Amino acid sequence: MSKKVEEFLSASEEQEIVEAIRVAELNTSGEIRVHIEKTSNGDATNRALDVFYKLKMDNTKLQNAVLIYVAVKEKTFVIYGDKGINEVVGKDFWNSTKDTIQSHFKSGNFKQGLVEGILKSGEQLKKYFPYDHLDINELSNEISKG
Repeated sequence: MSKKVEEFLSASEEQEIVEAIRVAELNTSGEIRVHIEKTSNGDATNRALDVFYKLKMDNTKLQNAVLIYVAVKEKTFVIYGDKGINEVVGKDFWNSTKDTIQSHFKSGNFKQGLVEGILKSGEQLKKYFPYDHLDINELSNEISKG
């Protein structure tokens, strides 16, 4: 795996991920974002939390935003869901999504791991936060980078 964020995904792969976010959000009022950076500089979960707040992901009306955080150098990722999600789902809610992403990452298939993880997140969130025709896209679908 490359150590540079710019080399982690090609421009076309990034567009496929953005499209996966758009499609996943058609299922749910939840908001999904992907953040990629070179290193978490320590604990990836703490860094994911920092990024979550920096991106103002805690400002959604139903507190139902999800961040998929990737630290390229450490080959690690974190799925972080906001309070509104964590209050209604079981503690193993994200396990199947994590497993999907991890199996693709292990074989070097980073784009596919993220795309499938995003689509699975949308499916999972649909149960608790179904799409409402009045729903607005509260957060950008673009990939953010650190």
